[in-house]
Amino acid sequence: MSNTVISVENLSKAYRLGQIGTGTLSNDLKVWWARQRGLPNPMLKIGQIDHGNRDGEILWALKDVNLTVEQGEVLGIIGRNGAGKSTLLKILSRVTAPTSGCVKVKGRIASLLEVGTGFHPELTGKENIYLNGAILGMSKEEVRRKFDEIVAFAEVEKFINTPVKRFSSGMYVRLAFAVAAHLDPEVLLVDEVLAVGDAEFQKKSLGKMGDIAGQGRTVLFVSHNMNSIERLCKSIILLKSGKVIVASDDVSEVVKSYLVGDRSDQQASFWAFDHENYDNPWFTPQKIFICDSNGEIKDPPINNDDPDVWLQLEGTIQQPDPSLTIGCAVYSENGEPLFWSYQTDQPEEKWPKLKIGKNILRCNLPPHLLNEGTYRVEFLGSLHFRQWLFKPGKINPSIVIDIRGGLSSSPLWTAKRPGLLAPIIEWHAIP
Repeated sequence: MSNTVISVENLSKAYRLGQIGTGTLSNDLKVWWARQRGLPNPMLKIGQIDHGNRDGEILWALKDVNLTVEQGEVLGIIGRNGAGKSTLLKILSRVTAPTSGCVKVKGRIASLLEVGTGFHPELTGKENIYLNGAILGMSKEEVRRKFDEIVAFAEVEKFINTPVKRFSSGMYVRLAFAVAAHLDPEVLLVDEVLAVGDAEFQKKSLGKMGDIAGQGRTVLFVSHNMNSIERLCKSIILLKSGKVIVASDDVSEVVKSYLVGDRSDQQASFWAFDHENYDNPWFTPQKIFICDSNGEIKDPPINNDDPDVWLQLEGTIQQPDPSLTIGCAVYSENGEPLFWSYQTDQPEEKWPKLKIGKNILRCNLPPHLLNEGTYRVEFLGSLHFRQWLFKPGKINPSIVIDIRGGLSSSPLWTAKRPGLLAPIIEWHAIP
Protein backbone atom coordinates (compact mmCIF):
# COMPACT_ATOMS: atom_id res chain seq x y z
CA MET A 1 0.00 0.00 0.00
CA SER A 2 1.38 3.41 -0.99
CA ASN A 3 2.49 5.77 1.78
CA THR A 4 2.28 8.81 -0.48
CA VAL A 5 0.43 11.61 1.35
CA ILE A 6 0.86 14.42 -1.17
CA SER A 7 0.97 13.98 -4.94
CA VAL A 8 1.43 16.96 -7.26
CA GLU A 9 1.36 16.47 -11.04
CA ASN A 10 2.11 19.15 -13.65
CA LEU A 11 0.96 21.89 -11.28
CA SER A 12 0.88 25.45 -12.66
CA LYS A 13 -0.49 28.70 -11.30
CA ALA A 14 -0.83 31.90 -13.34
CA TYR A 15 -1.77 35.40 -12.27
CA ARG A 16 -2.88 38.16 -14.59
CA LEU A 17 -1.36 41.50 -13.67
CA GLY A 18 -3.72 44.43 -13.68
CA GLN A 19 -4.95 47.54 -11.96
CA ILE A 20 -6.43 47.08 -8.48
CA GLY A 21 -9.21 49.46 -7.55
CA THR A 22 -8.44 52.27 -5.11
CA GLY A 23 -11.57 51.61 -3.07
CA THR A 24 -13.70 54.53 -4.27
CA LEU A 25 -15.20 55.35 -7.64
CA SER A 26 -13.96 58.96 -7.55
CA ASN A 27 -10.33 57.89 -7.00
CA ASP A 28 -10.61 55.21 -9.70
CA LEU A 29 -11.76 57.93 -12.11
CA LYS A 30 -8.81 60.14 -11.12
CA VAL A 31 -6.40 57.29 -11.89
CA TRP A 32 -8.14 56.56 -15.23
CA TRP A 33 -8.11 60.24 -16.27
CA ALA A 34 -4.41 60.61 -15.37
CA ARG A 35 -3.55 57.60 -17.52
CA GLN A 36 -5.54 58.94 -20.46
CA ARG A 37 -3.38 62.07 -20.34
CA GLY A 38 -0.12 60.16 -19.85
CA LEU A 39 0.34 61.47 -16.29
CA PRO A 40 1.58 59.49 -13.25
CA ASN A 41 -0.90 57.75 -10.98
CA PRO A 42 -2.06 60.44 -8.47
CA MET A 43 -2.92 57.77 -5.88
CA LEU A 44 0.63 56.40 -5.58
CA LYS A 45 2.57 57.00 -2.39
CA ILE A 46 5.92 58.78 -2.57
CA GLY A 47 8.56 56.41 -3.91
CA GLN A 48 6.04 53.78 -5.05
CA ILE A 49 6.52 52.48 -8.58
CA ASP A 50 3.61 52.48 -11.06
CA HIS A 51 3.40 49.13 -12.83
CA GLY A 52 0.11 49.94 -14.52
CA ASN A 53 1.66 49.60 -17.96
CA ARG A 54 1.85 45.84 -17.36
CA ASP A 55 -1.92 45.36 -17.29
CA GLY A 56 -2.90 42.00 -18.75
CA GLU A 57 0.58 40.46 -18.47
CA ILE A 58 0.60 36.81 -17.33
CA LEU A 59 2.86 35.89 -14.42
CA TRP A 60 3.49 32.16 -13.83
CA ALA A 61 4.00 31.70 -10.07
CA LEU A 62 4.35 27.93 -10.59
CA LYS A 63 5.06 26.07 -13.83
CA ASP A 64 4.78 22.28 -14.31
CA VAL A 65 5.68 21.31 -10.73
CA ASN A 66 5.78 17.58 -9.95
CA LEU A 67 6.18 16.38 -6.38
CA THR A 68 5.45 13.43 -4.11
CA VAL A 69 5.70 13.51 -0.31
CA GLU A 70 5.60 10.35 1.78
CA GLN A 71 3.96 9.83 5.16
CA GLY A 72 6.18 11.03 8.00
CA GLU A 73 8.44 13.02 5.68
CA VAL A 74 9.69 16.48 6.70
CA LEU A 75 10.19 18.37 3.44
CA GLY A 76 12.01 21.70 3.33
CA ILE A 77 11.07 24.15 0.56
CA ILE A 78 13.58 26.88 -0.22
CA GLY A 79 14.08 29.54 -2.87
CA ARG A 80 14.32 33.28 -3.32
CA ASN A 81 11.32 35.59 -2.97
CA GLY A 82 9.00 35.07 -5.92
CA ALA A 83 10.17 31.48 -6.47
CA GLY A 84 6.65 30.11 -5.79
CA LYS A 85 7.07 28.64 -2.29
CA SER A 86 4.07 30.32 -0.65
CA THR A 87 1.91 29.79 -3.74
CA LEU A 88 2.61 26.05 -3.57
CA LEU A 89 1.56 25.86 0.09
CA LYS A 90 -1.57 27.92 -0.58
CA ILE A 91 -2.63 25.50 -3.30
CA LEU A 92 -1.93 22.47 -1.08
CA SER A 93 -3.99 24.03 1.73
CA ARG A 94 -6.79 24.92 -0.72
CA VAL A 95 -6.50 28.66 -0.11
CA THR A 96 -6.19 29.18 -3.86
CA ALA A 97 -6.86 26.95 -6.86
CA PRO A 98 -4.29 25.89 -9.47
CA THR A 99 -4.52 27.09 -13.06
CA SER A 100 -3.74 23.58 -14.28
CA GLY A 101 -2.46 20.29 -12.94
CA CYS A 102 -3.54 17.84 -10.27
CA VAL A 103 -3.07 17.89 -6.48
CA LYS A 104 -3.96 14.96 -4.19
CA VAL A 105 -3.64 15.15 -0.41
CA LYS A 106 -4.59 12.39 2.04
CA GLY A 107 -5.82 13.40 5.48
CA ARG A 108 -6.49 16.62 7.37
CA ILE A 109 -4.31 19.63 6.64
CA ALA A 110 -3.35 22.29 9.18
CA SER A 111 -1.56 25.29 7.72
CA LEU A 112 0.26 28.29 9.12
CA LEU A 113 0.88 30.43 6.05
CA GLU A 114 1.08 33.97 7.37
CA VAL A 115 0.27 35.97 10.49
CA GLY A 116 -3.50 36.16 10.72
CA THR A 117 -4.39 33.08 8.69
CA GLY A 118 -7.30 31.12 10.14
CA PHE A 119 -8.12 33.41 13.08
CA HIS A 120 -11.07 35.76 13.42
CA PRO A 121 -9.75 39.00 14.95
CA GLU A 122 -12.93 39.76 16.92
CA LEU A 123 -13.00 36.35 18.64
CA THR A 124 -10.96 35.52 21.73
CA GLY A 125 -8.05 33.13 21.71
CA LYS A 126 -10.23 30.45 23.27
CA GLU A 127 -12.99 30.88 20.68
CA ASN A 128 -10.48 30.75 17.85
CA ILE A 129 -9.06 27.46 19.14
CA TYR A 130 -12.50 25.87 18.96
CA LEU A 131 -13.20 27.51 15.59
CA ASN A 132 -10.01 26.07 14.09
CA GLY A 133 -10.82 22.66 15.52
CA ALA A 134 -14.23 22.76 13.87
CA ILE A 135 -12.64 23.75 10.55
CA LEU A 136 -10.39 20.68 10.81
CA GLY A 137 -13.47 18.52 11.41
CA MET A 138 -12.84 17.87 15.10
CA SER A 139 -15.56 17.59 17.69
CA LYS A 140 -15.81 20.01 20.61
CA GLU A 141 -14.77 17.21 22.97
CA GLU A 142 -11.63 16.46 20.91
CA VAL A 143 -10.61 20.13 21.02
CA ARG A 144 -11.36 20.31 24.77
CA ARG A 145 -8.91 17.45 25.42
CA LYS A 146 -6.15 19.39 23.65
CA PHE A 147 -7.08 22.85 24.94
CA ASP A 148 -4.82 23.10 28.01
CA GLU A 149 -1.85 21.71 26.07
CA ILE A 150 -2.35 24.29 23.30
CA VAL A 151 -2.58 27.22 25.72
CA ALA A 152 0.48 26.09 27.71
CA PHE A 153 2.56 25.65 24.54
CA ALA A 154 1.57 29.11 23.24
CA GLU A 155 2.27 30.74 26.64
CA VAL A 156 -0.82 32.98 26.40
CA GLU A 157 -2.74 31.80 29.49
CA LYS A 158 -3.36 35.35 30.76
CA PHE A 159 -4.79 36.51 27.44
CA ILE A 160 -6.75 33.50 26.25
CA ASN A 161 -10.09 35.31 26.78
CA THR A 162 -8.88 38.46 24.97
CA PRO A 163 -9.83 39.13 21.32
CA VAL A 164 -6.83 38.13 19.20
CA LYS A 165 -6.87 41.49 17.41
CA ARG A 166 -5.23 42.82 20.60
CA PHE A 167 -2.44 40.22 20.50
CA SER A 168 1.08 41.18 19.49
CA SER A 169 2.37 39.49 16.32
CA GLY A 170 4.48 37.16 18.47
CA MET A 171 1.52 36.08 20.63
CA TYR A 172 -0.59 35.62 17.50
CA VAL A 173 1.96 33.33 15.87
CA ARG A 174 2.55 31.34 19.06
CA LEU A 175 -1.14 30.59 19.42
CA ALA A 176 -1.65 29.92 15.72
CA PHE A 177 1.25 27.47 15.62
CA ALA A 178 0.13 25.75 18.82
CA VAL A 179 -3.36 25.25 17.38
CA ALA A 180 -2.07 23.96 14.03
CA ALA A 181 0.43 21.58 15.64
CA HIS A 182 -1.74 20.13 18.43
CA LEU A 183 -5.02 19.43 16.65
CA ASP A 184 -3.65 16.21 15.13
CA PRO A 185 -3.42 17.07 11.43
CA GLU A 186 -2.06 14.41 9.09
CA VAL A 187 -0.26 17.17 7.15
CA LEU A 188 1.23 20.36 8.64
CA LEU A 189 2.16 23.22 6.29
CA VAL A 190 4.33 25.96 7.82
CA ASP A 191 5.48 29.08 5.99
CA GLU A 192 8.02 31.67 7.15
CA VAL A 193 5.81 32.90 10.02
CA LEU A 194 7.94 31.36 12.78
CA ALA A 195 10.49 34.10 12.11
CA VAL A 196 8.13 36.43 14.01
CA GLY A 197 8.53 34.50 17.26
CA ASP A 198 11.46 34.79 19.65
CA ALA A 199 14.44 32.42 19.50
CA GLU A 200 13.21 30.23 22.37
CA PHE A 201 9.79 29.73 20.77
CA GLN A 202 11.36 28.97 17.39
CA LYS A 203 13.44 26.26 19.04
CA LYS A 204 10.36 24.83 20.74
CA SER A 205 8.37 24.92 17.49
CA LEU A 206 11.08 23.11 15.55
CA GLY A 207 11.11 20.45 18.27
CA LYS A 208 7.33 20.10 18.01
CA MET A 209 7.49 19.70 14.23
CA GLY A 210 10.09 16.99 14.72
CA ASP A 211 7.76 15.24 17.19
CA ILE A 212 4.91 15.46 14.68
CA ALA A 213 7.03 13.79 12.01
CA GLY A 214 8.09 11.13 14.52
CA GLN A 215 4.42 10.26 14.98
CA GLY A 216 4.14 9.44 11.26
CA ARG A 217 2.62 12.75 10.19
CA THR A 218 3.94 14.91 7.36
CA VAL A 219 5.47 18.40 7.54
CA LEU A 220 6.19 20.86 4.72
CA PHE A 221 8.38 23.69 5.96
CA VAL A 222 9.17 26.91 4.06
CA SER A 223 11.91 29.05 5.57
CA HIS A 224 14.76 31.40 4.75
CA ASN A 225 16.55 30.16 7.88
CA MET A 226 18.87 27.51 6.46
CA ASN A 227 19.99 26.34 9.91
CA SER A 228 16.38 25.45 10.75
CA ILE A 229 15.93 23.71 7.40
CA GLU A 230 19.04 21.59 7.97
CA ARG A 231 18.08 20.71 11.55
CA LEU A 232 14.52 19.68 10.80
CA CYS A 233 14.22 18.45 7.23
CA LYS A 234 15.13 15.04 5.81
CA SER A 235 14.50 16.04 2.20
CA ILE A 236 14.39 19.33 0.32
CA ILE A 237 13.28 21.00 -2.89
CA LEU A 238 14.69 24.19 -4.38
CA LEU A 239 12.28 26.37 -6.35
CA LYS A 240 13.36 28.98 -8.87
CA SER A 241 10.95 31.04 -10.99
CA GLY A 242 8.10 28.65 -10.21
CA LYS A 243 9.97 25.47 -11.15
CA VAL A 244 11.56 22.71 -9.08
CA ILE A 245 15.30 23.03 -9.78
CA VAL A 246 16.49 20.42 -7.28
CA ALA A 247 14.74 17.70 -5.27
CA SER A 248 17.06 15.73 -3.00
CA ASP A 249 17.57 13.90 0.28
CA ASP A 250 20.97 15.59 0.68
CA VAL A 251 19.69 18.66 2.51
CA SER A 252 23.08 20.14 3.43
CA GLU A 253 24.40 19.96 -0.13
CA VAL A 254 21.32 21.65 -1.61
CA VAL A 255 21.41 24.37 1.06
CA LYS A 256 25.09 25.01 0.35
CA SER A 257 24.56 25.28 -3.42
CA TYR A 258 21.57 27.59 -2.87
CA LEU A 259 23.50 29.91 -0.54
CA VAL A 260 26.55 30.27 -2.78
CA GLY A 261 24.34 30.90 -5.80
CA ASP A 262 24.04 29.71 -9.35
CA ARG A 263 27.38 30.11 -11.08
CA SER A 264 26.17 28.96 -14.50
CA ASP A 265 24.81 32.28 -15.75
CA GLN A 266 27.36 34.77 -14.41
CA GLN A 267 30.53 35.01 -12.39
CA ALA A 268 29.89 34.28 -8.73
CA SER A 269 32.06 37.27 -7.84
CA PHE A 270 30.05 39.71 -10.00
CA TRP A 271 26.38 40.79 -10.00
CA ALA A 272 24.62 43.24 -12.32
CA PHE A 273 21.06 44.64 -12.14
CA ASP A 274 18.57 41.93 -13.11
CA HIS A 275 15.33 42.50 -11.20
CA GLU A 276 12.79 45.33 -11.31
CA ASN A 277 11.97 44.84 -7.59
CA TYR A 278 15.22 46.65 -6.81
CA ASP A 279 13.87 49.79 -8.48
CA ASN A 280 13.24 52.68 -6.07
CA PRO A 281 13.95 56.44 -6.19
CA TRP A 282 16.49 56.47 -3.33
CA PHE A 283 19.03 53.90 -4.46
CA THR A 284 18.79 51.38 -7.31
CA PRO A 285 21.67 48.87 -7.19
CA GLN A 286 23.46 48.34 -10.49
CA LYS A 287 26.58 46.29 -9.73
CA ILE A 288 28.43 44.53 -6.92
CA PHE A 289 31.77 42.81 -7.46
CA ILE A 290 35.22 42.03 -6.02
CA CYS A 291 38.05 44.09 -7.48
CA ASP A 292 41.50 45.53 -6.82
CA SER A 293 42.26 49.13 -5.86
CA ASN A 294 42.09 50.13 -9.54
CA GLY A 295 38.57 48.73 -9.95
CA GLU A 296 39.71 45.72 -11.99
CA ILE A 297 37.64 42.59 -11.31
CA LYS A 298 39.56 39.96 -9.35
CA ASP A 299 39.14 36.34 -10.39
CA PRO A 300 38.45 33.79 -7.63
CA PRO A 301 39.82 32.32 -5.49
CA ILE A 302 41.14 35.08 -3.22
CA ASN A 303 44.12 34.58 -0.91
CA ASN A 304 43.45 35.20 2.78
CA ASP A 305 46.55 37.44 2.99
CA ASP A 306 45.84 39.51 -0.16
CA PRO A 307 45.84 43.22 0.94
CA ASP A 308 44.36 44.48 -2.37
CA VAL A 309 40.83 43.05 -2.19
CA TRP A 310 37.96 45.52 -2.51
CA LEU A 311 34.18 45.28 -2.64
CA GLN A 312 32.69 47.73 -5.14
CA LEU A 313 29.01 48.75 -4.99
CA GLU A 314 27.42 50.79 -7.76
CA GLY A 315 23.94 52.27 -7.99
CA THR A 316 21.87 55.29 -8.99
CA ILE A 317 20.02 57.86 -6.91
CA GLN A 318 17.01 59.79 -8.19
CA GLN A 319 15.86 61.23 -4.88
CA PRO A 320 18.40 62.04 -2.12
CA ASP A 321 17.64 61.29 1.53
CA PRO A 322 19.87 62.05 4.54
CA SER A 323 19.00 58.69 6.14
CA LEU A 324 20.18 56.63 3.15
CA THR A 325 22.61 53.88 4.22
CA ILE A 326 24.44 51.60 1.79
CA GLY A 327 26.55 48.62 2.73
CA CYS A 328 27.01 44.87 2.74
CA ALA A 329 26.41 41.76 4.85
CA VAL A 330 28.77 38.77 4.83
CA TYR A 331 27.46 35.24 5.49
CA SER A 332 29.09 31.84 5.83
CA GLU A 333 28.17 29.07 3.41
CA ASN A 334 25.67 27.86 6.06
CA GLY A 335 23.92 31.21 6.13
CA GLU A 336 25.39 32.44 9.43
CA PRO A 337 25.84 36.24 9.45
CA LEU A 338 29.49 37.17 10.10
CA PHE A 339 29.22 40.95 9.96
CA TRP A 340 27.39 43.91 8.42
CA SER A 341 29.08 47.10 7.30
CA TYR A 342 27.62 50.46 6.20
CA GLN A 343 29.14 53.61 4.71
CA THR A 344 27.88 55.43 7.83
CA ASP A 345 29.85 53.28 10.32
CA GLN A 346 32.85 55.63 10.28
CA PRO A 347 32.88 59.18 11.74
CA GLU A 348 30.37 61.41 9.99
CA GLU A 349 33.01 63.71 8.46
CA LYS A 350 34.39 60.66 6.59
CA TRP A 351 31.08 59.47 5.12
CA PRO A 352 31.26 59.10 1.32
CA LYS A 353 29.29 61.83 -0.45
CA LEU A 354 26.20 60.47 -2.21
CA LYS A 355 24.77 62.38 -5.16
CA ILE A 356 21.91 62.26 -7.64
CA GLY A 357 22.88 60.02 -10.54
CA LYS A 358 25.50 57.28 -10.54
CA ASN A 359 27.37 56.48 -7.30
CA ILE A 360 30.36 54.17 -6.80
CA LEU A 361 31.30 53.00 -3.30
CA ARG A 362 34.32 50.85 -2.53
CA CYS A 363 35.54 49.29 0.71
CA ASN A 364 38.61 47.20 1.51
CA LEU A 365 38.19 43.64 2.78
CA PRO A 366 41.01 43.31 5.35
CA PRO A 367 43.61 40.57 4.83
CA HIS A 368 43.86 37.80 7.40
CA LEU A 369 40.15 38.01 8.21
CA LEU A 370 38.21 35.12 6.64
CA ASN A 371 39.24 31.49 6.84
CA GLU A 372 39.35 29.25 3.78
CA GLY A 373 35.80 28.72 2.53
CA THR A 374 32.98 30.15 0.47
CA TYR A 375 31.19 33.29 1.67
CA ARG A 376 28.16 35.16 0.38
CA VAL A 377 28.14 38.97 0.30
CA GLU A 378 24.78 40.76 0.12
CA PHE A 379 24.18 44.33 -1.02
CA LEU A 380 22.34 46.26 1.74
CA GLY A 381 20.32 49.43 1.30
CA SER A 382 17.91 51.20 3.64
CA LEU A 383 16.50 54.46 4.86
CA HIS A 384 17.84 54.21 8.42
CA PHE A 385 15.12 52.94 10.83
CA ARG A 386 12.45 53.68 8.20
CA GLN A 387 12.45 51.02 5.49
CA TRP A 388 14.57 48.49 3.64
CA LEU A 389 15.19 49.26 -0.01
CA PHE A 390 15.97 45.57 -0.51
CA LYS A 391 15.61 43.27 2.47
CA PRO A 392 18.46 41.08 3.85
CA GLY A 393 18.12 37.38 3.03
CA LYS A 394 15.28 37.94 0.56
CA ILE A 395 15.94 39.26 -2.94
CA ASN A 396 19.15 41.14 -2.23
CA PRO A 397 21.83 41.37 -4.89
CA SER A 398 24.58 39.02 -3.74
CA ILE A 399 27.90 37.57 -4.82
CA VAL A 400 30.23 34.84 -3.61
CA ILE A 401 33.82 35.08 -2.36
CA ASP A 402 36.08 32.00 -2.39
CA ILE A 403 38.99 32.22 0.06
CA ARG A 404 41.82 29.76 -0.60
CA GLY A 405 45.33 29.85 0.90
CA GLY A 406 47.45 32.58 2.43
CA LEU A 407 46.36 31.63 5.93
CA SER A 408 49.67 31.74 7.78
CA SER A 409 53.40 32.15 7.20
CA SER A 410 54.05 29.62 9.95
CA PRO A 411 55.68 26.35 8.82
CA LEU A 412 53.88 24.58 11.66
CA TRP A 413 50.33 24.94 10.35
CA THR A 414 49.55 25.64 6.70
CA ALA A 415 46.16 23.92 6.43
CA LYS A 416 42.70 25.38 6.98
CA ARG A 417 41.99 25.99 10.65
CA PRO A 418 38.67 25.40 12.47
CA GLY A 419 36.28 28.33 12.54
CA LEU A 420 35.13 31.00 10.10
CA LEU A 421 37.85 33.57 10.79
CA ALA A 422 41.63 33.22 10.43
CA PRO A 423 43.27 36.39 11.81
CA ILE A 424 46.97 36.82 12.44
CA ILE A 425 47.21 37.95 16.05
CA GLU A 426 50.48 39.20 17.59
CA TRP A 427 51.80 37.31 20.62
CA HIS A 428 54.35 38.60 23.15
CA ALA A 429 56.27 36.93 25.93
CA ILE A 430 55.97 38.92 29.15
CA PRO A 431 59.17 38.81 31.23
